[in-house]
Amino acid sequence: MDVTKLSPLNQDKTEVLVIGEKNEREKLTAHLKTLALNTKHQARNLGVILDSDLNFETHIKNIIKTSFYHLRNIAKVQPFLAQADTERLMHAFITSRLDYCNSLLSGLPKKAISQLQIIQNAAARVLTKTRRRAHITPVLKSLHWLPVSFRIDFKVLLLVYKSLHSHAPEYITDMFSRYTPSRSLMSSGTELLTVPKARTKRHGEAAFSFYAPNLWNTLPEYLRMAETVETFKHALKTYLFDLAYHSL
Repeated sequence: MDVTKLSPLNQDKTEVLVIGEKNEREKLTAHLKTLALNTKHQARNLGVILDSDLNFETHIKNIIKTSFYHLRNIAKVQPFLAQADTERLMHAFITSRLDYCNSLLSGLPKKAISQLQIIQNAAARVLTKTRRRAHITPVLKSLHWLPVSFRIDFKVLLLVYKSLHSHAPEYITDMFSRYTPSRSLMSSGTELLTVPKARTKRHGEAAFSFYAPNLWNTLPEYLRMAETVETFKHALKTYLFDLAYHSL
């Protein structure tokens, strides 16, 4: 983009965020300063805190802080509520935050996602009155809650399915192309996608354009060939649930 052709911006209502490798960011940031545009390391958009490194550290910390605030309040009123009502509060104030725009977190290191898993674990303990030292995985399974990493994959795969069936925005649909083998193979016609090459592991393999088709191709054929969105969602949740708790 030619920054010299940018139209005048309202400095009070505009935040400039430069995303990319550090060296390249510094070059562009210096140039933007000559145009009286001051950049920031992070900016908020639609409730999501984006940062220059796209590691979402600040965004995750904000989710944790807000979720634990609401979790403490729910714990205070829990003695006066039926369990079903308490669970509704958990979904309204905790799960909704874990799920909001969670596809942006695809490809992040396990360490980052594990911080969000702590919130879900705490919510399950409060809801079921489980002791801190008790193993939480059987509790999550009994509640039929998908772990956070699987919830992210669920959202990613749902976006892919909708894209392939013209139910997603064009800018997402354009990221995917169906795999066409050079000669007739058993894999032909099974809704596989072409996986683009990733130049870097940190950002390239974490990019939605790489992570999503790569994940999609791991699905069983019956899922990729599902006829409706509702059929796909139901079958996908069952598949991911079995995958998450297969060892129990």
